[in-house]
Amino acid sequence: MTFAEEARRLAGLAGVAFGWRPDDFWRATPDELATLVHACVPEAATPPDAGLIAAMQEAFPDG
Repeated sequence: MTFAEEARRLAGLAGVAFGWRPDDFWRATPDELATLVHACVPEAATPPDAGLIAAMQEAFPDG
């Protein structure tokens, strides 16, 4: 995809997701766009450690 194609796609997504008009998109900094995108993504869950896995295996044995 070319830069122009990708920019048009991102401008459209910013319009749908954030209500931005094209001028809002082109005046925004990459950090401003990234901040909004990051706010829409849920925080990743912490993976279980060995102790939690062992406790789950004990509580829910496979039989």
